Amino acid sequence: MTLSQPQRIGLFILLALVMAGTRINHFSAMPDASWAVFLAAGFYLRGSMRWAFPALMALAVFVDFLVISSQGLSFWSHYCMSAAYWFLIPAYAAMWAGGSWLRSRYSGLDLPSLGMLAGVTLAATSLCFLVSNGSFYWLSDSIAARSLDGWMQNLADWYLPYLRTTAAWVCVGAAAHVIGTRWLRLLANQSQASGQRG
Repeated sequence: MTLSQPQRIGLFILLALVMAGTRINHFSAMPDASWAVFLAAGFYLRGSMRWAFPALMALAVFVDFLVISSQGLSFWSHYCMSAAYWFLIPAYAAMWAGGSWLRSRYSGLDLPSLGMLAGVTLAATSLCFLVSNGSFYWLSDSIAARSLDGWMQNLADWYLPYLRTTAAWVCVGAAAHVIGTRWLRLLANQSQASGQRG
């Protein structure tokens, strides 16, 4: 599956819109698709990390700024803002790396690829969660009394919801991938058939 530059840009725009549209609500009921977006970006934009990853990171920060500012709060004094916020870069890079690794082993719409997608989603989300949650717990001023037991409880409270949300968005993305792949194949077959008739 080789993508042209216009296709890469189109996919980047689509992923950016999904992230912006869901991240803007990540303090409310709409599940945030950011982690799944970085996984998908690693898969589809594997060779474009130098521009796509920083652009998606900048978008994530900008959306966070808009959400926090719209609540009448100072961005830098919000409880989410601390030295831990910088750890979103390696956390999201773990999602990107998972998608990139999957792309390098992708063999098409088959059962092994689906199994690898499940494994990569679990591994990348787990690493992303450990980095983001761990840095927030140990570096943020929001946690008054830090302890290993307290962190274990925090992990137990938040890990499954984050994994569930990411897995749900990955399922949506996988379904869109299957539909898109089959649709493009159908268009290519129709174009080839009409070319043979002409």
